[in-house]
Amino acid sequence: MFLDRKDAANKLSLELEKYKNEDTIILAIPRGGIVTAYDTIKKFGFQWDFIIPRKIGVPSNKEYAIGAVCSDGTYFINEEYAHSLNISQDYIEKEVSSETKEIKRRLKKYRGSEDFPEVKGKTVIIVDDGIATGLTIIAAIKSIEKHEARKVVVAVPVAPVETIAVLEKLVDEVICLLVPDEFYAVGQFYRTFEQVTDEEVFSITKELGLTLKV
Repeated sequence: MFLDRKDAANKLSLELEKYKNEDTIILAIPRGGIVTAYDTIKKFGFQWDFIIPRKIGVPSNKEYAIGAVCSDGTYFINEEYAHSLNISQDYIEKEVSSETKEIKRRLKKYRGSEDFPEVKGKTVIIVDDGIATGLTIIAAIKSIEKHEARKVVVAVPVAPVETIAVLEKLVDEVICLLVPDEFYAVGQFYRTFEQVTDEEVFSITKELGLTLKV
């Protein structure tokens, strides 16, 4: 159990210190991920940026995800889910296009640019405040790999056993502080888990000094 995201951030930074001598970039998933990444960026001076994967939901319930997409259009679909729900490829492609536009809108809002972070040849650490199904993280991983990262690491405070098992097959390392046998939602493992506001994101971005490639 974590007190809040700041408590999780401090504990996660202890595990990420080992990457301070590598060419490392932290990619935080807003909004909660930037709070969780804060201590690591602050302590070790890591280069950092945002990555925003978005869920692809089913037609009848957009909150029920069958996959996810990233800003460059790279997407991942759980084919078993999609087949069982009779989801067409046409629908998937339309959702990919729609969600990609929303991602780019949010990137411009948070960082002033929709360009993909410069990850080629770097150790990339994806940070979020927790993982449930892992669909959005998988989309992020596939996108980062396309951009030729040297190493990909996933670092989160909490995630379920089955999701960790899947991710460990996809990346160089998964760092997860708490892997409970019974998992219902990320928020159950935080004493305080209030929604992070855009204002908090802007404040952290200003403090940490996000420098974009020109």
